Amino acid sequence: MNLQPLGDRIVIKPLEAENKTKGGILLPDTAKEKPQEGKVVAVGKGKVLESGSLEPVEVKVGDKVLYGKYSGNEITTKDGEELLIMRQEDILAIIK
Repeated sequence: MNLQPLGDRIVIKPLEAENKTKGGILLPDTAKEKPQEGKVVAVGKGKVLESGSLEPVEVKVGDKVLYGKYSGNEITTKDGEELLIMRQEDILAIIK
C-alpha cells in the first residue's frame, strides 16, 4: 500500500518490542513496552509557513527515529501492517 502523507506528517513503521530483558528473562506480550523507535517509510512535502514558503521535512525515508511513547495515530493497512502517522514535531531524534 502506497501512502503519501500530507504537509509535515510522516509515516513510521514501529520496530518490534524487545521480547527478552537484558538479564535474559522472556517477556509475555502483556508485559512488553510500547516501542518508541521506528523506521520512516514515507514523508510529506513539508509545512507551509505563514509567509507561504515551504519548510521541508528534516527526516527522509529509511531513517531510524525515536518518538514519544504515545505519539501519532496508529493505522493498519489492508495487508495487516501496523503503521504510525505523526507530525514532524512528535519525532524526538534521528538515530545514527
